[in-house]
Amino acid sequence: MNPIVWLDDFGKPAWIGLMIVSFVLFPPAGLVVLGFLIGSGRLMGCWTEARGERWQRRMERMQQRMQERAARWCGPRSSAWTSNAWTSSGNRAFDEYRNETLRRLEEEERQFKEFLDRLRQAKDKAEFDQFMAEMRSRRPEGPMPQPQA
Repeated sequence: MNPIVWLDDFGKPAWIGLMIVSFVLFPPAGLVVLGFLIGSGRLMGCWTEARGERWQRRMERMQQRMQERAARWCGPRSSAWTSNAWTSSGNRAFDEYRNETLRRLEEEERQFKEFLDRLRQAKDKAEFDQFMAEMRSRRPEGPMPQPQA
């Protein structure tokens, strides 16, 4: 039986005991065991279990707080973080500049996304052409066998 599986059957106390014994008998071996435990997530299992869900909840709470603060700062009608419906700053020249800049940035974003789509399409076509060339080079020379009817 694999010693790792055997120790996993006993759980964390067995791994901690092995690490302590390793440190007492031969400290470099203890460091190796400690590194293995941290790297594999066996010792710090709370970090690996449901990591994605925990971080997702944390990000949702942070986003909620940012939206609440933005709503307080910009007013209840709109939030600068969630929509393009900005409230007036009171300075007409600045509002015009801001609206023009946002329109320009949205146009640049659209153009960049189109560029990325064309780039992906060209890459896919090149990969497909290479695949077809490889398939043609692998094809045996001579006439293809005709199916028997």
